[in-house]
Amino acid sequence: MHLSAKRLLLPPSYQRPVACAYSKPKRMANSKYEYVKRFELDDSLLLGCWIVIRIDGKGFTRFSEVHGFEKPNDKRALDLMDEAARSVMRDYPEIKLAYGESDEYSFVLHKDTNLYGRRTSKLISTITSCFTGNYVRLWSQFLGDQQLQYTPVFDGRAVCYPTLAILRDYLSWRQADTHINNQYNTCYWCLVKSGKTPADAQATLKGTDTAAKNELLFGHFGINYAHLPEQFRKGSVVIRRPVRKVVKYREDGTAVERDRLEECVLHCDIIGDAFWKQYGPSLDMVT
Repeated sequence: MHLSAKRLLLPPSYQRPVACAYSKPKRMANSKYEYVKRFELDDSLLLGCWIVIRIDGKGFTRFSEVHGFEKPNDKRALDLMDEAARSVMRDYPEIKLAYGESDEYSFVLHKDTNLYGRRTSKLISTITSCFTGNYVRLWSQFLGDQQLQYTPVFDGRAVCYPTLAILRDYLSWRQADTHINNQYNTCYWCLVKSGKTPADAQATLKGTDTAAKNELLFGHFGINYAHLPEQFRKGSVVIRRPVRKVVKYREDGTAVERDRLEECVLHCDIIGDAFWKQYGPSLDMVT
């Protein structure tokens, strides 16, 4: 009789060899330890609301000093923030718009998004870490030979806004904050660079309104605030809009062009209606 036709009898002490010492055990659907999942809280954000994930630099006053950022505005650092935001929007098509100033950025997700099941922890952690990772990755591209001395840290938060009108008010608040902070900082650093101590500069500016600050800048330093770069005064808006691109070449060498959506940085007013009339429909952000 052929051996293949006869059942091979093995001694009781025989142990079947393990196929692979590094094989991954199968997931047990009803493990006795699964009860620990019940300690996790449901942190899903309210349905039908616009979601804003705002990231903010932690300890960036010291960070900017250690890395020698120009005061009151370092265009290299601001451009780095803008490019990191563009990278986040490339990774997350669900983000409709982003607005940034100084060391913060706000990312707007559509009210109907179901990204990560609208879970707060997932949205905050992934978008914040994506931004931070791109900030580090792009550092040398914008800061040149300035070595990164230590790891930048950004925190994040999520806020729901029930209507587009309230969302616009939020974005208007951030842009108004950009103007207020930039005007004050421009005055402050002009005074400090002219020889005043930080305490004297703060005392000089205490209680001054917008008109008084504009007069200080123009009368003492010859600076017309309205002529400063819009990036400094209005912040940065990142949206997607059609950009003409070469997609291929014909046999005769001529280029074939098509419109492709691309993340673009604008420095413009978003408080008035003009921006929303122009870009609102394409962003699916209309009342």
